[in-house]
Amino acid sequence: MYNLLKGKRGIIFGALDENSIAWKTAERVHEEGGTFVLTNAPVAMRMGQINELAEKTGSQIIPADATSEEDLKNLVEQSMEILGGKIDFVLHSIGMSINVRKGKHYTDQNYAWTQKGTDVSAMSFHKVMQTLYKADAMNEWGSIVALTYMAAQRVFPDYNDMADNKAYLESVARSFGYFFGRDKNVRVNTISQSPTPTTAGSGVKGFDGFIAYADKMSPLGNATALDCANYTVSLFSDLTKRVTLQNLFHDGGFSNMGVSDAVMSAFVEAEDKK
Repeated sequence: MYNLLKGKRGIIFGALDENSIAWKTAERVHEEGGTFVLTNAPVAMRMGQINELAEKTGSQIIPADATSEEDLKNLVEQSMEILGGKIDFVLHSIGMSINVRKGKHYTDQNYAWTQKGTDVSAMSFHKVMQTLYKADAMNEWGSIVALTYMAAQRVFPDYNDMADNKAYLESVARSFGYFFGRDKNVRVNTISQSPTPTTAGSGVKGFDGFIAYADKMSPLGNATALDCANYTVSLFSDLTKRVTLQNLFHDGGFSNMGVSDAVMSAFVEAEDKK
């Protein structure tokens, strides 16, 4: 441990269970000396084990619906009171698609579900930052990070409307990040993570197969949830003070690959068996 976050205070959204990136990040932030408030939607908290994480890290939990401006205002006010000052870091690790969950094809969406997913997965990021911005709740050189996926740039058919949500999320990070940087010297970035076997990710059709494919395509293999937590810690730290408005690929090199020897060999072998 390097004490990279000693004395820093933050809010971590989205820790559900020990498989989630937000959970791993909370553990690593705690190990690096940071203190934080944990938050999730009340319905998600009933599904997960967030109380266990709070006890382990000595953190308090504030339930909040990230789509509710009232809940977010209360969350920010209470967090500063509990932590004893302004916020240094925020992790937005929230995503949801009812269309994916209900098995609706991208070409046959239920638009009420689509709108709900967009609100939860992307617009919530704008609402979080707007709340922080208006309250002047972030310390100078603070860091805000959201988790995304490369389906925002490339076609992954079974990722469905979550791809659109992630594209929106990344745009919000750049646009709001400009104002947060200009006015308050606060950094805003997104991490485009490898496919990771989390509770949320497992809802995507064919996800296990794609994890294996991505691992074969990536020269360094897939980045794990713990790897992502470590990368997030670096972005929360003072070592990355001038990094902002970036979508940072954390995927073992997958995003720059066309094909790998391993994938090509598997394809040729399958063809030979026909």
